[in-house]
Amino acid sequence: MQRIITLIEKDQLRQEALHCVSLLALPQCYLAAGFVRNLVWDHLHPEKPITTPLNDLDVIYFDPTESDPSRDIALEQQLSDMMPNQNWQVRNQARMHGYNGDRPYLSTLDAMRFWPEKETAIAIRKVPTTAGRGGYQGISAFGVDSLFDLKITHNPRRSRALFEQRIQAKQWVVHWPKLTIGSFSDAL
Repeated sequence: MQRIITLIEKDQLRQEALHCVSLLALPQCYLAAGFVRNLVWDHLHPEKPITTPLNDLDVIYFDPTESDPSRDIALEQQLSDMMPNQNWQVRNQARMHGYNGDRPYLSTLDAMRFWPEKETAIAIRKVPTTAGRGGYQGISAFGVDSLFDLKITHNPRRSRALFEQRIQAKQWVVHWPKLTIGSFSDAL
């Protein structure tokens, strides 16, 4: 995870976004998915002339006491007020099992174990440190090795068709041509 933190520390936009999200003080709250994945893949494709723009910033948290989906919309607005040029997507993972037809999730990390591909199931947050300045903490449902090995790997908890549809729709292999499609057993 330290390799990801080192990349975050060199990225002003991501540092600002992590700071804004930390101000919400939500339980088990992280920035995830393309926020981390794209940063690493861009770093591993130094021949690319520009950093890949983020379609959205995925904020995930886990609050089983909050059942109103409009809360996520209000949180998106708060973040938009702080960083208006970003497309914020906030989701309480304590509710997402219902949308996905899964058993109830136990935590943010547990919810990430159901995401369609392993390399998306990585998240980071800003945390206070004893020295008074912020540090970063990351979690990953499947580790980070395959992310740094430039693989995109199907999670068998989701359909293969969904995985393949996401690869096509998001054009990952077009944007990052060194990527290979891995099998789930590659990193087990």
